[in-house]
Amino acid sequence: MSKEKKNLFTVTCREVMRRFLLLYATQQGQAKAIAEEICEQAVVHGFSADLHCISESSKYDLKTETAPLVVVVSTTGTGDPPDTARKFVKEIQNQTLPVDFFAHLRYGLLGLGDSEYTYFCNGGKIIDKRLQELGARHFYDTGHADDCVGLELVVEPWIAGLWPALREHFRSSRGQEEISGTAPVASPASSRTDLVKSELLHIESQVELLRFNDSGRKDSEVLKQNAVNSNQSNVLIEDFESSLTRSVPPLSQASLNVPALPPEYLQVHLQESLGQEESQASVTSADPIFQVPISKAVQLTTNDAVKTTLLVELDISKTDFSYQPGDAFSVICPNSDSEVQSLLQRLQLEDKREHYVLLKIKTDTKKKGAALPQHIPARCSLQFIFTWCLEIRAIPKKAFLRALVDYTSDSAEKRRLQELCSKQGAADYSRFVRDACACLLDLLLAFPSCQPPLSLLLEHLPKLQPRPYSCASSSLFHPGKLHFVFNVVEFLSTAPTEVLRKGVCTGWLALLVASVLQPNTYASHEDSRKAVAPKISISPRTANYFHLPNDPSIPIIMVGPGTGIAPFIGFLQHREKLQEQHPDGNFGAVWLFFGCRHRDRDYLFRKELRHFLKHGILTHLKVSFSRDAPVGEEEATAKYVQDNIQLHGQEVVRILLHENGCIYVCGDAKNMAKDVHDALVEIISKEIGVEKLEAMKTLATLKEDKRYLQDIWS
Repeated sequence: MSKEKKNLFTVTCREVMRRFLLLYATQQGQAKAIAEEICEQAVVHGFSADLHCISESSKYDLKTETAPLVVVVSTTGTGDPPDTARKFVKEIQNQTLPVDFFAHLRYGLLGLGDSEYTYFCNGGKIIDKRLQELGARHFYDTGHADDCVGLELVVEPWIAGLWPALREHFRSSRGQEEISGTAPVASPASSRTDLVKSELLHIESQVELLRFNDSGRKDSEVLKQNAVNSNQSNVLIEDFESSLTRSVPPLSQASLNVPALPPEYLQVHLQESLGQEESQASVTSADPIFQVPISKAVQLTTNDAVKTTLLVELDISKTDFSYQPGDAFSVICPNSDSEVQSLLQRLQLEDKREHYVLLKIKTDTKKKGAALPQHIPARCSLQFIFTWCLEIRAIPKKAFLRALVDYTSDSAEKRRLQELCSKQGAADYSRFVRDACACLLDLLLAFPSCQPPLSLLLEHLPKLQPRPYSCASSSLFHPGKLHFVFNVVEFLSTAPTEVLRKGVCTGWLALLVASVLQPNTYASHEDSRKAVAPKISISPRTANYFHLPNDPSIPIIMVGPGTGIAPFIGFLQHREKLQEQHPDGNFGAVWLFFGCRHRDRDYLFRKELRHFLKHGILTHLKVSFSRDAPVGEEEATAKYVQDNIQLHGQEVVRILLHENGCIYVCGDAKNMAKDVHDALVEIISKEIGVEKLEAMKTLATLKEDKRYLQDIWS
């Protein structure tokens, strides 16, 4: 063996021993999947990743950790760390810890979030900031991935840049001894410049694709695919538009950088069942599950409204489920029966839908730390698993597309799947898969020669998540009852053909309550139809701060257009009972800014709001109608809730800045919450005469003091 090859071999062997600690904090599995991808790629790059969920504190110890740390953290709620990280965050936020507690740690962190929410990537930012306060330092810049535009835009280049950053870290920490006999070592500064030319832009409203210049490396996970031979067809491709199943130049003629094939790790055996009965109780959950009957369902909108809004009442009197106004809870819902049947039929498994699915880990798998999916219960039928356990509507990740390539026989279909998961095909993936809300069934129908095994689907389909809803009642006002409100979601899926779909949970609920549904006369309480009350399963959600102030004398402002009014109905019901119990009590002013499209079609809780206003529970009600002709001067200038806030800016600023009041915002994160935030910046800037930047700092202080609270969703 030549000296050069021997040195290279020595370096490679030593790099295999270069261990780093890899932690993930996940809510719905995204951070875990990304961490597992990092773990798998680590071996290729000569590293050993010690992978753990951040909640598994018995398996690692940051106080004594000497290896570099890599953390992948998602964000949940309106900016909280995921539930799996709550204990970890609480521990590191202990104010008695010395400022050099983690001075020995060198780390890199990847945060996941959605820029439609005010607290973008806040789960990762909380941990990132606290680690630095305790003395830890970066060996690699923090990445903030935005699910609003596609996590992969940041995740993929961030992972690509991790390997040279780790190599540099080990070189700088172990000195030239590590690579004796090789070429002279560059200084850490020049090494960093050569190996990682990256710029991470952390502007939260904008995500740019990160670029890393590491042309010298030869990653084995990159497959070089030759372009389609131009003489295969005389068809003028330029005359066609690209679609899910077809590309056009330059992509159709490009060499492709395709991700590494994820290692398969599950072995599936289907066993005939003996007809045992299955129930929702088989669904796995970290939280307690309560099965409760639906005691009432009311349509709050007229039939000609743009959206159908339903109120559902649950009977929780025979359970120990408890809540307070402002809380949320989760509904455990199934996938659509028709979609499950279509998927089983396409997979040629319809005749085995009642068979039990038995899983075990492949003995020869190359997946490190392979484990059985916890969300797939033992001894359940194929039908049950596809109905209650797997998110079959999930948008397939690029790793899933890459895995499907190897089970596709048609060369043109194979090439297109390669394009969609490639670096060069990122725009097509966003347009035809992500933005089109394509799911696995869509892909299988679009690519008929793709015949994946069941094991592959169980490896890649994520857990079917419970859907969260705000409590829209007070237990003081409705003892033993729980109300919630929702729009029946409808959206157009455009892959491979246009299909109108209903939301997984709202579509199911609408069908479920059809037999007991009352028309839009919510005030009618005794007119329930005689029908067997259907039951649903619910679970509590971790307590948040979206609650009424403990001191009822504190004035509050509520902003909730559309179904965003739900928690505020609970607030008002609660205040009414408190005022009945304490007639001489000191109760602060209560403002509500509500908005809808039409006064006569979707003015939710109109009678109830008038009742609260008449009896002084609600002191100011400001309603805007976005699609009605304005009536009066105020309506003419107040199309949306943010317009009404600006109209009453002086009073709003007085309550928030001079009377120690609180403001609550509930509803759409994408537009409304941002517009309300901007309106607040405007009125604070105007009323107290400061620059907008200073007004933004004032709002940030209100958020820190838990006086500007949001319950928003995308």
